[in-house]
Amino acid sequence: MTTIPLEADTVPIPVVPAHYATTPPRRRVPHPPTPSRRWRPSRRRRIDLAVLALFLLGLIIAAIVDDGLTAAGATTLAVFALAAWAWMRSDLDDTYVALAAAVALVPLGGLTAEAFYAGLGEGLVWLLIAAFILAAVITASGLVTRCAAVVVARARTPRGLVHLITAALIATAFAVPSTSGRAALAVPIFVVLARALADRPQLVRVLALLFPTVILLSAVASLLGAGAHLITSAVVAEATGSGFGFAGWAVLGVPLAVLTSHLAAELVLWLFADRAERDRPLRVERSDFGGAVDTPVSGPLSALEKRCVLLLLVVIALWCTESLHGVDAAVVAVGAALVATAPRFGPTRLRTALATVPWSLLVFMAATLALGHALVTTGAAQWLAHKTFLPVSALGAAAGPVFVVLAIAVSAAAHLVIQSRSARSAVLIPILVALAPTMGVNPAAVAFASTAAAGFCHTLTSSAKPVAMFSTLDDVETYSRRDLLRLSAYLGPPFVLIVVVFSRGVWPLLGLDLFLP
Repeated sequence: MTTIPLEADTVPIPVVPAHYATTPPRRRVPHPPTPSRRWRPSRRRRIDLAVLALFLLGLIIAAIVDDGLTAAGATTLAVFALAAWAWMRSDLDDTYVALAAAVALVPLGGLTAEAFYAGLGEGLVWLLIAAFILAAVITASGLVTRCAAVVVARARTPRGLVHLITAALIATAFAVPSTSGRAALAVPIFVVLARALADRPQLVRVLALLFPTVILLSAVASLLGAGAHLITSAVVAEATGSGFGFAGWAVLGVPLAVLTSHLAAELVLWLFADRAERDRPLRVERSDFGGAVDTPVSGPLSALEKRCVLLLLVVIALWCTESLHGVDAAVVAVGAALVATAPRFGPTRLRTALATVPWSLLVFMAATLALGHALVTTGAAQWLAHKTFLPVSALGAAAGPVFVVLAIAVSAAAHLVIQSRSARSAVLIPILVALAPTMGVNPAAVAFASTAAAGFCHTLTSSAKPVAMFSTLDDVETYSRRDLLRLSAYLGPPFVLIVVVFSRGVWPLLGLDLFLP
């Protein structure tokens, strides 16, 4: 110890050296309790699982006491019910659910391995692959953007603009497969229009609602308009021996697509733009598109664009005349895809075009086709349809008309619980096709009506991919959930009525009789 010398009358003060710690002392912090790894479903999930368990128990009892349902049929229905529940209530991917259900049916006896493999070999799957390749080539050529610029530049009023866009979107149903593909193609065009009309927010909101609405309603014009159409055609062919051809589907679907799309366009304009906005003059120049795309939108067509136009016209002509030359539509499409991706023909090679094909959609289609095959071949669809619509069959002569109206209404409302359009067809079409003959209804007619009604899916952003794609865009204000609910409330009832009228009065004149002789 050292001391500090002080005056004589003071006492020495000892100096104690200080020690400094470089880290704070450890403190005992109690660890939070380890959360339980036990899965605790929400109340809604518990109710869903309880209902599902009761349904599966009922199937087991029915398989034991009811001679009309075989063990394979009960197993198929159980797997199908699990898949439907997963599509409606779980967060699992639709393709994953469908593929898992199809795989499970093989060892359970509801589906043979050959039938499972056959899904990817369907001609409709090859048709869709080739159509996506053709769409990639046409899009890369700039032809679509040029046509959009030409159409929009002709408009002088908001009403003229929405109806010109509607007509152009209907035409794309024959060139671009699936509603998602058409929506992806239309989003850049809408963004250009929204920026050019930034000082007119009402009109921008009208266009934001118009694009997905028309894309969904006009899909029925073409067999390639949605994957659900191909599923419907395959299920009908499985049950009756013949499905729908490209030309036959177009003859039935184009009138409905044109009528409902233009009525919806007028409705959207009336609901979301006031009279002053509707009467205000409009002018959109082609130059507004020039800075947003890499290809020219004015001047004469390039050699590449001319080749694409010619190829597209030849393909559509061959599809529509299949009964004359006998070449399958899928073979025509694959040949056209090879021509379009040949060296020195188009801007896209086959390897690049194949990368744009939504393989998840194709696997989903193949899996749902396998599920539909299992439902039909095991007798499960017939048994379920009979039990479900037994009260309707007791109505006698009125059973057929009531059955058709219920099928259309349920198909239009199904988007509230099953978001995927293809999944809705996979669930409903086998049941409707199986029950239709017992009601005196043509299976192909009720299947087509149901698929057409499924085009209405505008209520929620999750109801359809085009609605979700246009709901949130960078730097562009589109529409809200309230706007969708309002549109759905005004559009839904008349749309269902129009489909009913077409099924009773228009399609029979075009060769699709509603009732069996």
